[in-house]
Amino acid sequence: MNSHPKIAFIHDWLVEFGGAEQVLAALLEVWPEAPIYTIVYDPDGPCGQLLAGKRVVTSFIQNFPGAPRRYRSYLAFMPMAIEQLDLRAYDILLSLSYSVAHGVLPQNHQLHINYIHLPARYAWHQFHDYLSYPSFPTGIKSWLARLTLHYLRIWDTAAAQRVDEFVANSRWTAQNVWRYYRRDAQVIYPPVDIGLFEPAAEKKDYYLSVSRLVPYKRVDLIVKAFTAMPEKRLLVIGDGPELSQVRKLAGDNVQFLGYQPAPATAQHMKSARALVYAALEDFGIAPVEAQACGTPVIAYGKAGALETVIDGKTGVLFHEQTVESLIEAVRIFDSGDIAFNPAELRSNAERFAKKRFQQEMQSYIESSWQSFLSAGRTTAPGRS
Repeated sequence: MNSHPKIAFIHDWLVEFGGAEQVLAALLEVWPEAPIYTIVYDPDGPCGQLLAGKRVVTSFIQNFPGAPRRYRSYLAFMPMAIEQLDLRAYDILLSLSYSVAHGVLPQNHQLHINYIHLPARYAWHQFHDYLSYPSFPTGIKSWLARLTLHYLRIWDTAAAQRVDEFVANSRWTAQNVWRYYRRDAQVIYPPVDIGLFEPAAEKKDYYLSVSRLVPYKRVDLIVKAFTAMPEKRLLVIGDGPELSQVRKLAGDNVQFLGYQPAPATAQHMKSARALVYAALEDFGIAPVEAQACGTPVIAYGKAGALETVIDGKTGVLFHEQTVESLIEAVRIFDSGDIAFNPAELRSNAERFAKKRFQQEMQSYIESSWQSFLSAGRTTAPGRS
């Protein structure tokens, strides 16, 4: 049997650069020769530099009209697309999934490990939230979207049974893996490249939002709250399909900076009074990055934030996803009753350092492979 396994990565899509792509980048440092299989890839987008010189294999959706921009509209085809990827040449399949990547078709000789960011939120725990968003389709398109998501849930449950082992990015995600798939998951927190971040000598008088502009991130809520507090300045870093809609909600005290490269984002984080984060998040890398440079976090106090932000020490948590609750949290932050210690913020962030993630993942995969070999699973024809 093969004691030096060939590994392949499977990623949902490679269009934007966010937390999921940071996970892939960290893993590519450990396994630089591994190919990447994905639904859609935009080589001219933010992921292009990360994957320059890498072997990237895409699905048939790549050839659909405007795929790198309109890939979300092709959701109904994604289960079929991920199943068409031919991965027979590899020993270990490491899928990195928040949508469909875990649905590849493994062979008997292959170990399939899924690093799961979250079971598809729009199909499961936030389905009814998505229905209420202004951007959700209406009329006949609404019923087609609902039908698509209904069948996606059926497919998703079946696809989860093709995974040998789940690794979750937080305890909250592991709970969701059990709820929807009835599968246990090992928790390994994702990597945060805290080397890019360090405390600034002086803070400037603005608050910061760093996020992809998609519905569940609730940047609209942040913008509404700060528009209601015109004496406070908010900078918004990020791009996405909700940009034009969120802009319409903003007052003169809110400035949109669009997508920013990592060094520029780090500089804004260092200087901000606080990072504001309103998403119901599986983990949330941006709050950890903020703490790494001594910047407190004002965050929605559920799910991943409970594992990364210490209320009253490294940030302020608000407990309802409402404008009023966020405004109250900003008031508490501004009161001066909490003395934030940059060293304590940095120390908390160091629990999630990239090197720790890489070591834990490498150890986990090597141990799982040895157990897989010991179980006597068959090898591929002609392999030894």
